[in-house]
Amino acid sequence: MNDELPVDVFLDGFPPEMRAAAHELRRIVTAAVPDAREHVLPGWRLIRYTVPVGRRRTRMFASIGPEAVHVHLFFEYGVLVPDPDRLLEGAHIRLKRVRFMTFTPDINVPEPVIADFLRAAAGVALLPAEARRALADSGAEPISTTDA
Repeated sequence: MNDELPVDVFLDGFPPEMRAAAHELRRIVTAAVPDAREHVLPGWRLIRYTVPVGRRRTRMFASIGPEAVHVHLFFEYGVLVPDPDRLLEGAHIRLKRVRFMTFTPDINVPEPVIADFLRAAAGVALLPAEARRALADSGAEPISTTDA
């Protein structure tokens, strides 16, 4: 039995502009990370995205947090994601690992930029915990998904 709250029902409680922004971000997430699984966390007021790690486990890499006047796109391991243009927020409030972007109707971030962040965040989430810790402790450059 699946008692999960449908995304549309969850988003009904937000203004139309924020619902539209959340739906657009949902589309970008699933296009950028096709294996992403979507779950509503109503108590946290989030739409969570996980990637499969093994047969039965998943790990969160991003979430969408709609509010009355803006929508946040959170990156669970954002501190380990490359951000040369410093588009990600969160360092200023001393978040340990999460970084985020804030969207309002007048903020337009190009979809390829958002997709790159999402792919990088999913890539970091797929790393074993030891590798994530080592990367964080090393002070090395964050993982890039565009390097080939």
